[in-house]
Amino acid sequence: MKYRVTAMLLIVCIMSSGFSRFFVYAGFELNRNYIATKLCENRNKPWLHCNGHCYLMKKLKQAEDKQAANERETQKNLVQENYYQTPGQVKFFTQVLRVIPIPNNRIHLPEGHGAIFRPPQLS
Repeated sequence: MKYRVTAMLLIVCIMSSGFSRFFVYAGFELNRNYIATKLCENRNKPWLHCNGHCYLMKKLKQAEDKQAANERETQKNLVQENYYQTPGQVKFFTQVLRVIPIPNNRIHLPEGHGAIFRPPQLS
């Protein structure tokens, strides 16, 4: 049972890192009135009709930068150089390889100038 809970928790954590933009947008939609009245940079200029979108864009940019930094850190961690050196052993073979003679079954041409159309003689 505890393995299932741990697995589900890990799956949620992995999935949440990919949906960071979604969570920022959902948080903005849920707190739109508070953001527009308290956190918006343009709250004193109602004619701009910002309504907290400046705050949303700032948070989305922060989330994107954080995700890019995490990806760069992950790439750094993936590239690892491992040097493991075992003492080298040189092994010499004491047996000499056997030389196998190749049979010489070749056709010998006759020496001398014979007739041109005479087939070669097998020896």
